[in-house]
Amino acid sequence: MEMSTVSRRYGRLDDDDREVEITVHQWDDEPGWTRIAGLPVTYDYSADEVPAGADRWTTWDDSLASERGPAPYPDWLVTELGAVDYELGVLKTGKEADVHLIRREVPDTGRSCLLAAKRYRDERHRQFHRSAVYQEGRRTRKTRDARAIRNRSTFGRQLVAGHWARAEFDALKMLCQLGAAVPYPAQIVGTELLMEFVGDEDGAPAPRLAEISTRGARLADLWEQAVELMVGLAAAGYAHGDLSEFNLLVHDERLVVIDLPQLVDVVANPQGPSFLDRDGSTVASWFTRRDFPVDTPALIRTLHQAARIG
Repeated sequence: MEMSTVSRRYGRLDDDDREVEITVHQWDDEPGWTRIAGLPVTYDYSADEVPAGADRWTTWDDSLASERGPAPYPDWLVTELGAVDYELGVLKTGKEADVHLIRREVPDTGRSCLLAAKRYRDERHRQFHRSAVYQEGRRTRKTRDARAIRNRSTFGRQLVAGHWARAEFDALKMLCQLGAAVPYPAQIVGTELLMEFVGDEDGAPAPRLAEISTRGARLADLWEQAVELMVGLAAAGYAHGDLSEFNLLVHDERLVVIDLPQLVDVVANPQGPSFLDRDGSTVASWFTRRDFPVDTPALIRTLHQAARIG
């Protein structure tokens, strides 16, 4: 079998935070099949031309099992390795990340799904100024990673963005397993978090709670869902940390919470109880302004009881 050897530069770093080159052996008579550093031969779909109109091959195989959502995977999620992704536009721009709409489909089969791709920026391009407050109680385990973050190297900035993406993925995965009303976390690849798109089949996103016109007694069901959501989080030991009418979606009369990278451990974080109180007060205030009066002190007491804090 004829073989050619090429060197490619990857983003991998050695212990001194320097990029290193990996030698890739590729057989000329089997394009797309590679052996890297003695690992088993695997097929690299990126060696093939992406079908016309698509923006990339599916990234499903770029995620480890621990970087995918809870099993069993939902039937609607496309996991076939021959699938492709189409970029359909930007759903939302934010201080720390932008959310894009993606259609993942298996060509010529009619099988597809819509995904929201949340792409975190590194610290040069993000404005999430209160990061340190939300992260109290969390630790970076690898000393090399901690050093890179402290020194604000290129690798360090990527790690910070990756940490926030991973934090949100882990939060969604945990809450999904608890049965909370959150988007299903499909997978994470670096600083990109792919999750269930909450909206219509034609790509129209669900409205935020702030955007609905419902008032008064007709809000009773949504209020009950909001309380159930906050109490469920508190019972699991967490506060959203930034809950408001702007990160609660209303889809088919169901309340869905989004934007969870700053999920706060109410015990490990010294300011945990104050985040819990703020979440409850902010949501209660919105309902009160919409002519649905609520007992905010009673709600705060309920949240504290659920979280088992004084």
